[in-house]
Amino acid sequence: MNPIIDGIIVMEGGYTQNSKDSGGKTNWGITEAVARAHGYSGDMRDLTHSEAYAILEEDYWIKPGFEQVATLSNPIAFELCDAAVNIGAHYPCVWLQRWLNVLNGEARKYSDISTDGHIGPKTLAALDAYLAWRGKEGEAILVKALNCSQGVYYLDITEKNKNNEEFIYGWIKNRVA
Repeated sequence: MNPIIDGIIVMEGGYTQNSKDSGGKTNWGITEAVARAHGYSGDMRDLTHSEAYAILEEDYWIKPGFEQVATLSNPIAFELCDAAVNIGAHYPCVWLQRWLNVLNGEARKYSDISTDGHIGPKTLAALDAYLAWRGKEGEAILVKALNCSQGVYYLDITEKNKNNEEFIYGWIKNRVA
């Protein structure tokens, strides 16, 4: 079992259905649309912990490459995965790449990387070089930086859709730490 996925499932909790939530019916952090895409056909209230775990692990851990990030930093991998479960994997991947580019000492410590939203060998090499240079303090700073991006994302989507005012306080409280 993956303690990061386990932690996210605990944070997400069980079944919810809020008319203002664009994700609709959700259980264990899995929206109905995502569950259906994985072949689940039952009532969302009945989605099991193990079914949700498998979906979370595949879509929000393995596919975006966060399991590879975890080989370098569990705190960064957790932050990326947690954000991905809430908003999709693309933005957290781009945020990581953007922050790595501006934290590289004007490309003196490692080269800039593409901000394509795909974590591959170049992103992992940049993260490894960053962590080797900045150490544990740098790891904590990068987690804070990712949280900054996540907070701005929530602000932007709430300004565009007033229904999100229902959720933004909790997002900031629980997701941006």
